[in-house]
Amino acid sequence: MPRHRDQIRDFPGKRWVNLALRAIHLVGLVLLGAGLLGAGEISTGATITFASGFAMLAIDTWANPAHLREVAGFGVLVKLLLVGLMALQPAWGLTIFWIVLGLSTLLSHAPGNFRHRKLF
Repeated sequence: MPRHRDQIRDFPGKRWVNLALRAIHLVGLVLLGAGLLGAGEISTGATITFASGFAMLAIDTWANPAHLREVAGFGVLVKLLLVGLMALQPAWGLTIFWIVLGLSTLLSHAPGNFRHRKLF
């Protein structure tokens, strides 16, 4: 019986697209953090972070439609909502930034059996 994770779709260049999006995402995150600390424009970093994060989520969801029901995929949705909340509540921006950064670290370095556990 094939495992669920063995059914992931792929396309030529997907790995390089993901790498490019991750690099762009990190640039956005640094710009967002700098903006929150008063050394730049918050909206530029937030837009880049949100757009690249959404693009990565879209690719991951296309590759594995069950991704959104897993801890990792649902966590990305939560992080995107939190980044969007920064735009609505700028006074909470720095606190939300650190929550998102902590959540990102936990989700990306957690064991695979936790990240890919089905929530619902």
